[in-house]
Amino acid sequence: MACHAVDKRLVGPSFKDVAAKYAKQDGAAAELASRIVKGSSGRWGPVPMPANPQLSAEDAQVLSTWILEQGGKP
Repeated sequence: MACHAVDKRLVGPSFKDVAAKYAKQDGAAAELASRIVKGSSGRWGPVPMPANPQLSAEDAQVLSTWILEQGGKP
């Protein structure tokens, strides 16, 4: 929660902004889960998203599904 908030940008985008960006993409939850575990860069500006390899694939999937729900669509 140091990098993201539900409704405002911190270091990274808000969860609502992430949900809006991926709202119409097939496989969005799986893609986000992968980015949570592996990290990414260049998607939201110059600050990279660090990898979180300590998370299991199942936990990353739960988090990505929750993030997508913040856009108002389950």
